[in-house]
Amino acid sequence: MRCVIIHYHELALKGRNRPFFEHRLVRNLRLALKNLGIKQVDALPGRIRVTLGNETPWEQVKSRVARVFGVAHFSLAQPVSLQPDPQQSLDLLKSVVGEAVHGLQFNTFRVSTKRADKRFPMTSLDIDRAIGAHVCALTGKRVSLGHPDLTIAIEMLTREAYVSVHREAGPGGLPVGISGKVACLLSGGIDSPVAAYRMMKRGCKAVFVHFHGRPFVSRASEEKARDIVQILTPYQLYSRLYLIPFGEIQRQIVLGAPAPFRVVLYRRMMMRIAEELARREGCWALVTGDSLGQVASQTPENLGVVEEAAQLPVLRPLIGMDKIEITDQAQRIGTFETSIEPDQDCCRLFVPPHPSTKSNLDVIKKSERGLDLDALIKQGLERAELAEFNFPA
Repeated sequence: MRCVIIHYHELALKGRNRPFFEHRLVRNLRLALKNLGIKQVDALPGRIRVTLGNETPWEQVKSRVARVFGVAHFSLAQPVSLQPDPQQSLDLLKSVVGEAVHGLQFNTFRVSTKRADKRFPMTSLDIDRAIGAHVCALTGKRVSLGHPDLTIAIEMLTREAYVSVHREAGPGGLPVGISGKVACLLSGGIDSPVAAYRMMKRGCKAVFVHFHGRPFVSRASEEKARDIVQILTPYQLYSRLYLIPFGEIQRQIVLGAPAPFRVVLYRRMMMRIAEELARREGCWALVTGDSLGQVASQTPENLGVVEEAAQLPVLRPLIGMDKIEITDQAQRIGTFETSIEPDQDCCRLFVPPHPSTKSNLDVIKKSERGLDLDALIKQGLERAELAEFNFPA
């Protein structure tokens, strides 16, 4: 029988709330691994065990678990039933470890034993020495405690032990859904998908809102937004994407407001529409991909003026990151190649040659008096399209 032993880090610090976090992580793992023939997902002391079926493909399991937030690291492990006689248990461990290392290419190794149940009569160090001597005799390889080629991990529980020889990295963070829902404004560029990812890693369920320039541009940015949400959905298993036609709203703002303030007025209108959708979805905050000083709308003055249009909190997880840091993370999560594909973004539609970088709130509000804000918000909401994404499909 094969098992996957999953470890978490941050969840262990939650005190009396820890069972609640563990339960959500177990639930998310079950959803992520459905249709792979998994027999059971259950919580053990300080870890989670996934029992694989005979036909369960390990590579697919590894790929999916590696995207489940809350997982610090995990290993494919072989269970060993512990016996009343400690020597019998040790002999079984030696046999399983011998099979696990057979055929592996390594020159140095170490044995790392952890005892969740301290009642086992042998200490962790005793087990390390006994198993290490057995592997040395079996393979002729030498021990290196500092920088081994191979680490043999043994986890001792009450009735069984688990042996593994490879450890896979998880994404860390908190289980998705533990921190409520947020509405993420998705531009289709490099930044906003990374902002959404970082909020999901902190346990938030992301609802996506994309503003496109139709009817004045093609559907390119809409399709790009769909592709990005498709890439991000495996991290939260289910996503909702609202597609808002913004071109006609922009045209009306152009006709009724001074050119230098158009970009800020666009952003304030987006905030209002996104906030209405967020309230419908039960979201507690809005999320943007703003990075301080990156473009004209992201100066300190303009950020404050734009945020004033919304009553919900506005979260900016990238605010202190530079473009290189954001790009590196986009490449790691798989959104970068899609984000750099050319499209007809509404943010480039009707943009003045010299947008204001230090907008004054009183001046902006005066400019908005010539606009029927309620009608524009209603127009955006009524023409919104909803797309839904599931993982596994």
